[in-house]
Amino acid sequence: MIGKEVKKELRAIVGDGRYLDNKEDLMLYSYDAFMVQAQPEVVLLPITTEEVSKIMKVASRERIPVTARGAGTNLTGGSVPTQGGIVLCFTKMNKILDIDKENRVAVLQPGVVNMEFQKELTKYGLYYPPDPGSMAVTTMGGNVAENAGGPRAVKYGVTKDYLLGLEVVLASGQILHTGGKTIKNVTGYNLTQLFCGSEGTLGLITEITLKLLPLPESRRTLQAAYKNLSDAGQTVVKVLERGILPVALELLDKVFINIIEDYTHIGLPREAEALLLIEVDGPEAGVIDQAERLTKLCREMGAHEIKVAKTAEENEEIWRARRSAYGAEARLRPTAIAEDCTVPVTKLVDMFQEVAKIARKYNLLIPIVAHAGDGNLHPQILTDIRNKEEMERVVKAIDEISIKAVELGGTLTGEHGIGIAKREILPYEIGEVAMEITRTLKKAFDPFNILNPDKVVRIV
Repeated sequence: MIGKEVKKELRAIVGDGRYLDNKEDLMLYSYDAFMVQAQPEVVLLPITTEEVSKIMKVASRERIPVTARGAGTNLTGGSVPTQGGIVLCFTKMNKILDIDKENRVAVLQPGVVNMEFQKELTKYGLYYPPDPGSMAVTTMGGNVAENAGGPRAVKYGVTKDYLLGLEVVLASGQILHTGGKTIKNVTGYNLTQLFCGSEGTLGLITEITLKLLPLPESRRTLQAAYKNLSDAGQTVVKVLERGILPVALELLDKVFINIIEDYTHIGLPREAEALLLIEVDGPEAGVIDQAERLTKLCREMGAHEIKVAKTAEENEEIWRARRSAYGAEARLRPTAIAEDCTVPVTKLVDMFQEVAKIARKYNLLIPIVAHAGDGNLHPQILTDIRNKEEMERVVKAIDEISIKAVELGGTLTGEHGIGIAKREILPYEIGEVAMEITRTLKKAFDPFNILNPDKVVRIV
């Protein structure tokens, strides 16, 4: 429990308007997009690095657990304060501090929303590719902490590929600066990348320096429907073999196609077993050529219906299907758990089939959407968190899906992280030597285990 005097000290750091401890407010910060809830004792909303540092000095002295939070879109329980204590919410640290067009670098605070950042960059003719599904609300600090990806990762990579430097407040309250504004930097250990994907367990990100790209001149999207899932999977492999590197290469299964069509009525082919969405970008002439080559390839591989966008509006119409997926599934069951695993692209169809087997085994509805170009699947487990018996089956299904991905040469998570959801099965993939190194790193950066305890790895 946080004592009255300590609460008074914390309130003095941020002021009355950014200190929350009434029941209603605490409830709002007790959950994220996973299925676990726990209330903090206080919520603090800092606006400067110095405030964060002062808060952490108090937390370190008093051994108070601290859970960092942005928009609360985490899908593995990473922003749930499972040991109570302090929730440190960064949504008010939301300034873009610098956009350097000449050097193609931006500096921003962690509370900047991904989509707002991308919109601002277009004014400068610049581009930041990582586009997680929650980009309309998710914050950049959370994106770095989780190493967020998205559909465009197949061509452009994920958050870590654009991360040049960080300002981080450590558990002790010390302020650490890593990296810088140069593209090349091999000075010392790469601490910048160590914090990327560390899920708030090693330090609190208060400033981010990112590499940017020129805004592509043009983009074009193709939608191809297949009556055979295997043909769609082979198309994914062939696209890359033919030397075409699409921006995005998404695959939806038959269940998802029909869920989305029931919701949107946009004319998706209900008879299809799989739907591929392929986007290319670059100079207009090159985009047209790639779209033509992709159309020919999809036909050769068995697509029975192909639609190619010719305008920006048609591009958006095709992507409406993909963006509608999560809203569409919410109509079917009260709870949707977005699972996340990655396999080699050649094992994509095998993984689809394994998920279908697991769904039948546990009598669950699990439609799948995948970032097929990089083998990242998102089985969506549709359930009701109030049904305890069904939730027991759901937990077993999550573990089996994750473990099957590893058995196929893949990984437990491609972009959602470990958090609470996969903490217990993490050793299955990385082994005990890596687990011991992970524990050692955690203890080195956070000796009192106050930064997001319970997440990623248990420290006893």
